[in-house]
Amino acid sequence: MGEIKLTINGIECAGTAGQTILETARANGIDIPTLCHDERAEIYGSCGICVVEAEGNPRLLRACSIMAADGMVIHTDTERVRKSRQTMLELLLSDHTGDCVAPCVLHCPGETDCQGYVKLTAEGKYNEAYNLIMEKLPFPASIGRVCPHPCEEACRRELVEEPVSIMELKRYVGDKAILPQPPAATAPSEREPKALLLEEGGTRLAYAGRKCREESGKSVAIVGGGPGGLTAAYFLRLKGHAVTVYDAMPQMGGMLRYGIPEYRLPKEILQKEIDVIAKTGVEMRNNVKIGRNITLSNLKKDYDAVIVAVGAWTSVGLGCPGEELDGVVGGIDFLRGVSPQTMSGSDNRNEDVLYPLSGQKVAVVGGGNTAMDACRTAVRLGADAVYNIYRRTKNEMPAEEIEITEAEEEGVVFKNLTNPIEIIGKDGKVCAVRLQIMELGQPDASGRRRPVAVQGKEETLDVESVLVAIGQKTDVSGLEELELTRWKTLAADEHTFRTNLEGVFAVGDATNNGAGIAISAIGEARRAAGMVDRYLNGETLEYKAPYLVKTEKTAKDFEDRKKELRVKVRCRPAGERIKDFKEINPGLTEEEARKEASRCLECGCLDYFECKLIKYANQYDVQPEKYGGKMHRRAVEDDIPGVVRTPDKCILCGLCVRLCEEEVGAGVLGFVGRGFDTVVMPAGDCIECVNCGKCAEVCPTGALIGKVTV
Repeated sequence: MGEIKLTINGIECAGTAGQTILETARANGIDIPTLCHDERAEIYGSCGICVVEAEGNPRLLRACSIMAADGMVIHTDTERVRKSRQTMLELLLSDHTGDCVAPCVLHCPGETDCQGYVKLTAEGKYNEAYNLIMEKLPFPASIGRVCPHPCEEACRRELVEEPVSIMELKRYVGDKAILPQPPAATAPSEREPKALLLEEGGTRLAYAGRKCREESGKSVAIVGGGPGGLTAAYFLRLKGHAVTVYDAMPQMGGMLRYGIPEYRLPKEILQKEIDVIAKTGVEMRNNVKIGRNITLSNLKKDYDAVIVAVGAWTSVGLGCPGEELDGVVGGIDFLRGVSPQTMSGSDNRNEDVLYPLSGQKVAVVGGGNTAMDACRTAVRLGADAVYNIYRRTKNEMPAEEIEITEAEEEGVVFKNLTNPIEIIGKDGKVCAVRLQIMELGQPDASGRRRPVAVQGKEETLDVESVLVAIGQKTDVSGLEELELTRWKTLAADEHTFRTNLEGVFAVGDATNNGAGIAISAIGEARRAAGMVDRYLNGETLEYKAPYLVKTEKTAKDFEDRKKELRVKVRCRPAGERIKDFKEINPGLTEEEARKEASRCLECGCLDYFECKLIKYANQYDVQPEKYGGKMHRRAVEDDIPGVVRTPDKCILCGLCVRLCEEEVGAGVLGFVGRGFDTVVMPAGDCIECVNCGKCAEVCPTGALIGKVTV
């Protein structure tokens, strides 16, 4: 065969007579997308994605089936080509159903691969599960204890009976990695990926299976050592940048350390996870406050980029008479003042704490998790009575249901539909709180019924302390150069995290909508680290939401599933746990963890990360909804040995049919039906199938997936 020369995208390329345009382009390092081509199978040209433009030819050519010719001038990425590929992809996707990503993943603010690590846990691959979590979240053991788990609210297992206990599984995997384990339990299996493992006093630390990149020569300062700041530090350090974290408190951890009680999150656990971050080479400097010890201007001069992650450490006031009295304390201030004396499961319940409550009657105002933490901490400090005051009903409290239930078990008295209108004092100290009786009116902007005062109805409680936990705000002193929102939070772009100052980024509770949950700050910080990395590399900062195929499901879709209630999480008896600050939940056993993980329905596509269809869909900005109409809803089939077949993901590329016949010689698969209802399926008796799995290997969309054997 003779040599030919042609020009592709302005580059002179050498080829051989008899090669297709696609083969010639690939031989010269030029990629042309295709969904139906494989070197092992005969040319078919069904998908239409590989079209290119040839000068002098009025029509688009299918690169996989048209032979290259000497002197051809080919363009693979013109506007006309892109438009054609986009249209073909949209047509393919118009009847492509399923879920690229599971609902639990989509609802996790940290974007952790819940389905992935739950599956790995079910298989007993704990190190792999840990490494997968650490790709998005460097605090699995801590967040696995305190997260409000929005992932579980989206879990489709609830359509069967109860959602999978995703949070507890995250905790189990995190604990398995950082806590001492019996040798047999900690030895990585041959099937686990290679990870950087260190042994320190019997504790195993893993760095998400990857080392830091080569030093970039760039440096980043992070103001704030809470979950957001430390997460940003971790991911920037993995990218090879020098990172220094400055924090105003004596120890790193932010609200995870100073705002969450020891009985929920032992600080020994938190510290071990901070140690993992420190081992990557992140420099940590404590007792350094912005505006007092350092200035934003100096940080800008000394570092190539700055991330502000100072959190929201100031309690919102009640705005009623008497809140200046001695004994009125912000909920966060109270928890921060108590936390250093209650670490490591100490039995010290009321000695040397900043706010001793022994023998007092205490009112806690607020209905969120911080309020519950304050109530339950007050109980442990020996308060005679603890009242929770909230202006709505118990059903409408934003705190987690389990927190409310456990607080009740511990003796907290709930005074719902009441609102403080005056704090009464004697000799400058709190002696009572006057409450307005409320009732629910019409729904407000949040969708909840608005509490309104019942005129003439009041109640007075005799108390010596009032803990106010109705919200938190940011102290912006030292950050005056940064633009603020109308809520007095730092203004930062929600996708790039840039502030009004060049090279300064901001994330977490201090920004935009204010205080949220830790996993949200962590998710923002990881994404911000990616943006800062791009900024340091001189790249354009932009964000484009990925296209994903999503499907609505109902209980009918899972009516064939056997009902299996989720594993009940144990808790120490109330009478025992109120006597100290030791952790109240011992966590799952290995047997419980694997049993619970096996309940996962695996909603997301198991081939998502290798799927060419979704890769090209995002590359070509598809909008398949323009081709509305009937869509198939066919059952998942188990009719090919070793393979799970999902007909509604099939694009009829024919690769599996051709490979099975041409290379394997089995001819098991075939096209059945006509037109819109055509489907690839076993064409008769499956006795000839040799269980080679090549049909699944070559499938570009996850319509055929090999079964995993454990």
